[in-house]
Amino acid sequence: QSKSLFANAIFQQAIAAFNGADFFGAHELFEDLWRVAPEAERLFLQGLVQIAVAFHHESEGNRTGAESVMRRALKNLSGYPDQFARVQLGPLRKSLQEWTQSFGDGAPSPPLPQLIVRSAERSLSGKPGNQKSR
Repeated sequence: QSKSLFANAIFQQAIAAFNGADFFGAHELFEDLWRVAPEAERLFLQGLVQIAVAFHHESEGNRTGAESVMRRALKNLSGYPDQFARVQLGPLRKSLQEWTQSFGDGAPSPPLPQLIVRSAERSLSGKPGNQKSR
């Protein structure tokens, strides 16, 4: 899985920009990575670009554009597991589904999503050596 992508400083800057609601900046950074990404990472990065663009549209009052781009992002991320490049996609997809639903029914906007990154230490939580019987 894309551990080298997570180690990329631009990727980490893009996540920080997104989580700080600098969606235009996040879009630019994710797009820079997408242009040179290997095939396995391209749709993932394109999805992140699209999410950032969607929230930039939303922040400018363009809810129709935001919904359209967000739906394409969900489609692009649908083929990835719940964690890719240490980004937790399960909670992100759930948030995006809540957003697209709010666009459709005119409900108040949900909270902005955060790109949750799982640390390497937490991903190694299994301890099979501790299952000895006495």
